Amino acid sequence: MADDTAGTGELDTGTENAALNEALAASHAAVWGYGVVGAALDADPTPAAASEEAHRDLRDRVTALLVERTTEPVGPKGGYAVPFPVLSAVDAAALAVVLENGVAAAWVRVLDQSMERSTRELAVAALGDAEVRAVGWRTAAGQTPVTTAFPGLPAD
Repeated sequence: MADDTAGTGELDTGTENAALNEALAASHAAVWGYGVVGAALDADPTPAAASEEAHRDLRDRVTALLVERTTEPVGPKGGYAVPFPVLSAVDAAALAVVLENGVAAAWVRVLDQSMERSTRELAVAALGDAEVRAVGWRTAAGQTPVTTAFPGLPAD
């Protein structure tokens, strides 16, 4: 399974930590993006706030893990590009799907690069949580199918 680095008995978690930093960057983008989503939801911004909170919690957990591993966690950008205008609640839900799909793709990479069982468990949980949120947002956006057979992987 995992190889020791030069026989030292320690795991080489460099690629795992790099993948965790990519997932952290996706969480930063999601937290920012849910501000846009919530602002476009006239009726009830609660689902956006709950999704944002979930990403904040995950972001904080990954940051703490990277700090514990003495790896510099990536910080948030000042702003992020929105892939399309968000002018309605349906647009907001579609943006939320894009955010969750981006997070899921990042966690698939973590899963692929994981050396430690605890990291794999974190990746599977984060990936599942992202897909559960995405299902709700796909429904709100009127997208079909609402589920993805393999979350985080390209549809092709």
